[in-house]
Amino acid sequence: MESATESPATQPLSLPEELILMLLNEQIGYFHQVPGWALNCAVVGAVLAELSLLSRIDTDMESLVLIDRTGTGNPALDPILGHIADEPVQRNVQYWIERLVPHADAVIDLTLNRLVDLKILEYHDGEFWTLAPVTWHTDARGISVEDTADEFIKTRITKVLFFDAIPDPRDIIIICLVDTCDVFRFIFDMDDETEGRIKSICKMDLIGRSIGEAVAHNLAGPLLRRSTLAKQVPRVSLRRLLLNPHVRDGNIPALLADLATEYGPVFEIRPPLAKPMTILAGPRANHWAHRHGRRYLRARDYFSDFEKVYGASGVLPSLDGADHFRLRKAMAPAYSRKRLEGQLDQVYRHARKFMAQWTVGASLPARSTCRRMINAQISPLSVSVDSQDLFDDMMSYKERALVTHIIRALPKFMLSTPGMKRRASAVDKLLERVQSVHTTAQRSGCPRNLADDLLSLHASDPQLVPESNLRFALSAALIASVYLGDAFSFAVYAMASQPALHERIRGEADALFGNADPSGEAFSPSAINVTQRFLLECLRMYPIVPVSMRDVMNSCAVEGYELPVGARILIAQTASHYMDDVFPSPFVFDIDRYSPPRNEHQGPGYAPYGLGTHMCLGLRWMELQLAVNVLMVAHYFTLEVSPGNYRLRFSPLPSMKPDRKLKFRIVEKRRELPA
Repeated sequence: MESATESPATQPLSLPEELILMLLNEQIGYFHQVPGWALNCAVVGAVLAELSLLSRIDTDMESLVLIDRTGTGNPALDPILGHIADEPVQRNVQYWIERLVPHADAVIDLTLNRLVDLKILEYHDGEFWTLAPVTWHTDARGISVEDTADEFIKTRITKVLFFDAIPDPRDIIIICLVDTCDVFRFIFDMDDETEGRIKSICKMDLIGRSIGEAVAHNLAGPLLRRSTLAKQVPRVSLRRLLLNPHVRDGNIPALLADLATEYGPVFEIRPPLAKPMTILAGPRANHWAHRHGRRYLRARDYFSDFEKVYGASGVLPSLDGADHFRLRKAMAPAYSRKRLEGQLDQVYRHARKFMAQWTVGASLPARSTCRRMINAQISPLSVSVDSQDLFDDMMSYKERALVTHIIRALPKFMLSTPGMKRRASAVDKLLERVQSVHTTAQRSGCPRNLADDLLSLHASDPQLVPESNLRFALSAALIASVYLGDAFSFAVYAMASQPALHERIRGEADALFGNADPSGEAFSPSAINVTQRFLLECLRMYPIVPVSMRDVMNSCAVEGYELPVGARILIAQTASHYMDDVFPSPFVFDIDRYSPPRNEHQGPGYAPYGLGTHMCLGLRWMELQLAVNVLMVAHYFTLEVSPGNYRLRFSPLPSMKPDRKLKFRIVEKRRELPA
């Protein structure tokens, strides 16, 4: 372990950083139940208090005065200081909190990033943070202590609140700000005596008192919390919708990008005989959904009927809040890139076995071939059984269930036809196979897989993962073959239709596979630079899941439009993939978008894996497996699109995929496949 003098966490923490750590709730991976406006006011108050302690400003109950405009070197503090320095008129603290609240999100982002850099917090995909297990920290007297930073700060506050320790000014300010957020009751067991002591402490320091009262005053201003809610959500005419050219080619992201350009980031579609749907589209709407959606939107409502088809309730896609984060965190290792890296030998073996059936001159149906090739790898990797004979039935049943219960484009009886009942039995057959090979004796010495993790979690926590959910969870792992397989089919199409790119990818493939099978570490950004940028562009132009569905659980405003409780929301996170101001010439396949200085994917406009808390858990796994398969195809074969004049069209329901007419012709077998 690093010594205290070497560790970055020995650097003193600012008040915004300490406030964030006090408010962090590890059970949900985010902050305690603090309303967005209250959190933003408290964060701005912490910045002002820190600037006061650094002698940049002076505050009292009546005014805020600039003392020194010299920057602090802290990117979270200096923009706020700049705004104060540029104000020609002297203002009070309440004014500045009100004025600076729009900058709070940036302060929170910078603060969270710094705490991750200091190895105090760990970041998890989906906008979750937890405390690093152990870190070095230096207390206010310069004494090094070994503890989590959160426990160090909470220990200080605990001593002040419960053991009558004398608080220093920083403690008083933190106590004032946490008290205004009304979350002490979630952090500690409170009684009347403790609450009285908190009130007394908040009066001890003039800075803490002035900022605390200013924050509290702003919390009481409902007009500031709910502003500009009178804007009418534009409604898209059915005629305008149906006449859009992308309706005919099935390109949902491009269609929604066109509508957002014409109607704005929030608009409404009213399909015939269906519930009205509000669409959020564009990078700013993406940013809102990514950072704030967890407070206002939930997945449970739209997903509940679908999970019931499998006899399940409370599976990962339908959970929200603490249970969702808890299950997501428990299952993260099963979907990690590290897990796949440890089993790449199996990926190579199963991919080669599948491609051994390919013969020169043959034309292969793109969609089914790519889905089956991916399933041939994922099934043994995830659940230790071969499911090729069940795959078509499971896929057909799942897609019919999605169209019936999620998209609601078919009546419910269409899921109960004799054919669908027969296909549904494939799920039970899969479950029987998995359970038959996942005994203690048979799994001894085997690499851990997804089924092991699910069954272990069911045994240890049957409320979180009940037996009734295993049918869905285990089959869903193989249904992932559909999504990854469709992404693979788009990638093979893009490679086969662009010979120059095909040649560059082949060069990287031959370098990796030329001598021996590469390890996971060999797939570094430098080794697959072209392939990686190529796949980023494939996921931009051909996103598999272009939209996300949610229901409003707490009324809110997005871009000035009110979203009422109960409204069905469609987050069109990939509409921005086809917006010219985000991706110039969006219909041009251009892998240079992802190189400096352009880096067009770095921002909320690029979202092929979803947004926020329900972002794809297996995205790192998917990135590696997709790259491995594209590179292996390029290493062993030369393909071309068939027929030669084929024009790509999409089949958009229930997810994006190429239409059935797309085929690949095997032009050349470049080398023999190892047995």
